[in-house]
Amino acid sequence: MKELSGCHLAGVDLLQLLVRTRSLLKVCKPPVTDVHAEPTQVLARKSHFDKILIANRGEIACRVIRTAKKLGIRTVAVYSEVDADSLHVKLADEAFCIGPAQSSESYLRMDKIIEVCHRSGAQAVHPGYGFLSENATFAEQLAKEGITFIGPPASAIVSMGSKSESKTIMNDAGVPCVPGYHGANQDPQHLLAEAETIGICRLLYLCGRIALIQLFVGFPVLIKAVHGGGGKGMRTVHNASEFLEALESAQREALKGFGNATVLVEKFIERPRHVEVQVFADTLGNTISLWERDCSVQRRNQKIIEEAPAPGLSPELRADLGAKAVAAAKAVNYVGAGTVEFIFDKDTNKFFFMEMNTRLQVEHPVTEMITGLDLVEWQLEVAAGNPLPLMQSEIPMVGHAFEARIYAENPRNNFLPDSGRLLHLSTPVPTHIFAPSAAEVSTAPSVRVEQGFGTGAQIGVFYDPMIAKLVVHGADRTEALRALRAALEEYHVVGVSTNIAFLRALAGHPAFIAAEVETGFIPQHRDELLPPLTEPPVELLAQAALFLILRDRPSAASQSTPWTRLTARRFGGDVHVRTVALETETGAPISVRVTTLPGTNALYDISVQPADGAPIEFHGVSATLTGPTALTSTLVGARTRTTVVSAPHGAAGAERLHIFSGAHAVSVVRPAPAWAEVLSADARGAAKGALRAPMPSLVVEVRVAPGERVQKGQAVVVLESMKTETVLRAPANGVVRAVGCAKGEMVEEGRELVDIEEDAAEAEA
Repeated sequence: MKELSGCHLAGVDLLQLLVRTRSLLKVCKPPVTDVHAEPTQVLARKSHFDKILIANRGEIACRVIRTAKKLGIRTVAVYSEVDADSLHVKLADEAFCIGPAQSSESYLRMDKIIEVCHRSGAQAVHPGYGFLSENATFAEQLAKEGITFIGPPASAIVSMGSKSESKTIMNDAGVPCVPGYHGANQDPQHLLAEAETIGICRLLYLCGRIALIQLFVGFPVLIKAVHGGGGKGMRTVHNASEFLEALESAQREALKGFGNATVLVEKFIERPRHVEVQVFADTLGNTISLWERDCSVQRRNQKIIEEAPAPGLSPELRADLGAKAVAAAKAVNYVGAGTVEFIFDKDTNKFFFMEMNTRLQVEHPVTEMITGLDLVEWQLEVAAGNPLPLMQSEIPMVGHAFEARIYAENPRNNFLPDSGRLLHLSTPVPTHIFAPSAAEVSTAPSVRVEQGFGTGAQIGVFYDPMIAKLVVHGADRTEALRALRAALEEYHVVGVSTNIAFLRALAGHPAFIAAEVETGFIPQHRDELLPPLTEPPVELLAQAALFLILRDRPSAASQSTPWTRLTARRFGGDVHVRTVALETETGAPISVRVTTLPGTNALYDISVQPADGAPIEFHGVSATLTGPTALTSTLVGARTRTTVVSAPHGAAGAERLHIFSGAHAVSVVRPAPAWAEVLSADARGAAKGALRAPMPSLVVEVRVAPGERVQKGQAVVVLESMKTETVLRAPANGVVRAVGCAKGEMVEEGRELVDIEEDAAEAEA
């Protein structure tokens, strides 16, 4: 018995359905693909390029440069004006500025990149991911200029770059697809009608006859841009009343991100996993699978943690996935590295083709870690015209790997991106730059850090907010996950909000440990992953106070005048007894009194007074600063090394202390002096109905004007930051009192954009 999936029922009667069934019956006999085929002849190996240009930035540009250096290939970087001091610029042999910060004027300018190729003598271009990596026009223009595009042929990019066209090709190749509307009619009402009638058609074909038809129609549906990826231009819609607004937002985001507002509408699988297969093909007709990855755990339709291999797949299902992925690549005469993405329905154990990414994926390191291969090196080999280094039967799969994406974002503010300067950056010590070989796996867990930014780098609003990728490998999933948790504890960032604490909670969640993953994992477990803030351990509060006292203590060099050599008792003994006021993230005031013991300069008695309850005492505490941010102390017999990083906070004189100790990462505020608080009181006051920018953003649209009446939940302002749209909505019914922004304006975080005077009845309530 065979099952046929993927029919779209809108406007199709049963007779038409049966006629169309004839063309779909080829699914019952999927094409036989010999993925184990060996090369038919041994060809002379062609040499690598002498020089390549990397048309990208950040960690992927650095990743490509490292492999090129390993192979003795010279590299050329391009950069925008704001990236002049970036790490990829420093690592490359040559670097050229190609325009201002906006991607449309720099990293998306094909003419400027081609000009740099000619000026530098670069023979090939590696596009990385994003930007021009899936732009067929760019590949064609490079070919016309005699420059090699390190990627697939333009024809494959065109076929797979359009999600609607790729679905047609996959159906013809016998690859099951999610049912939906993939047509050209983009009229909103037409798309709404299609959304209401999308169905899953399953034809059970037995003994030459159709035995059963099952229909599932209507919402929820997924609106998805036909071009691009990364969750941009994608919206899940649960009912018809939400559809048109979601459609408008998805189309606008798609137009800005990919230059094309065309969308498709598909049935939304309620309990899906995101499973993808890494494929590779050469110009000699060899196509193989390098196993699969699970990328189910996502926020804002974008992956944040990936693993390989996908847990819980039977050998038969793994083989079927690989065969279907290879069939997909062969259907478009693919060349190079590609990823075939599938939606896996947990309720039915069926998988459906979703899309093919015609480039190297962000998460490619987890595949490298379980195979011991360098996929960038493979890209360069194939682009030079050489056969695949290994055939299917030679591809290892050893152990388990995870990748965690370190983002500048605030998980407690709906994962909105953040921007700012990296004031402090400390990572776990990498054990490897490239993937370990299969022989190394049995020794100890491996750690890689793929980063494109260092301390002092600026995370701006113009690009994706990813700071780095943390990659680990272990002998099995349990060991790899343990290594991930340990490495995340050692990853410290100050200057921007990050998702590191959230990733730690995720990696330690019982359901994740049990591999119970699906794309709805985060909303399903949000309360456990983002629990209410709690007060930090008193030991950390004591250490914060010790750090401030030791840091602010006059040095020997500063005690060279009679005034500084006078005894502390002359000025009230403030050197020997100091009280430090702190404020926790919950806003609770804390008072810490530190007494230097007589005759010592490194032993202290400490009393921590919380807002409620009795003080907590520590006696005979030893402490010393071993570096500008390093405190070593002994409390209650436990010797600890603590990192404390100070950053400005709010009013003049206030500072935020970021404290890292073992599994703990907390922050406390040392308030500004009283006089500064008085001066800034008016600035801190805010109207109850004021809507402020949650992050530095570009104003995409202002939908209200002064004097206009608004309803609670009504869209008021649309912002864009780091390629993501955010809609600000009215907090209550009322009247717009003032509008403080305009379309196309860049606004800073905290800027008041719209002031709404609430209706009197609601304000009193």
